[in-house]
Amino acid sequence: MDERTGKEDASMPVIVLCSTKGGVGKSTTALVLSQFFSAADRAVTLIDADPNQPLATWAKRSGERVPANLTVIGGITEETIIDAIDDAATRTAYVIVDLEGSANLTAASAISRADLVLIPMRGKQLDADQVGKVVALVDRAAKLSRRAIDYRVVFSMATALNTKEQRHIFQTLEAKGIPVLPARLMEKAAFSAMFQIGGTIFDLTDEDVSNPKSAIANAKELAVAVANVLTGKGREAA
Repeated sequence: MDERTGKEDASMPVIVLCSTKGGVGKSTTALVLSQFFSAADRAVTLIDADPNQPLATWAKRSGERVPANLTVIGGITEETIIDAIDDAATRTAYVIVDLEGSANLTAASAISRADLVLIPMRGKQLDADQVGKVVALVDRAAKLSRRAIDYRVVFSMATALNTKEQRHIFQTLEAKGIPVLPARLMEKAAFSAMFQIGGTIFDLTDEDVSNPKSAIANAKELAVAVANVLTGKGREAA
């Protein structure tokens, strides 16, 4: 046991997706990251702690198309989430946790085990207003566990259009010292298609969706940015 962090010495990175509201792309971000890391020959455990079970449903729909090195665990509750995370962190290179869109005990428990908390949000003020609640939750968990817990806002369902509202949000987050991941998850048909027809973004063809290669490139950009934070290369963005 690492006395400074409170985590097992041999444990692997735990990434927690958290927001206090739904519809911000948590599950999509979690699934995209897990698929890219697994495609890079890393064993990944994807923990679905959302009562709606979107990731467990995806896995069931995908069947044998779920990568062999990607394990999806559903049916997680506030009583089982810590054990599920701790066990997975000793077995796989990455543990990715998708939470319900609320600040509850399950979220607090998962964050207490996190190496990185990703806070997905669209470029909308309603979403931006909720970010502070997650940051406060991360700060409380860090104090209770007596270790630093890194976090990043990640813009999801983004478009190439940089609106006045989005520029204002960026400025507000910067003024508050809230770090933003340099990569965004763009709004791509391929990301929706994963949930509709199952499989991974690497399985999709031009007949399934328009320009699936663009979605793969975006997934890589996002995964590299997350990996850089975990390895310390993205600390300068904090």
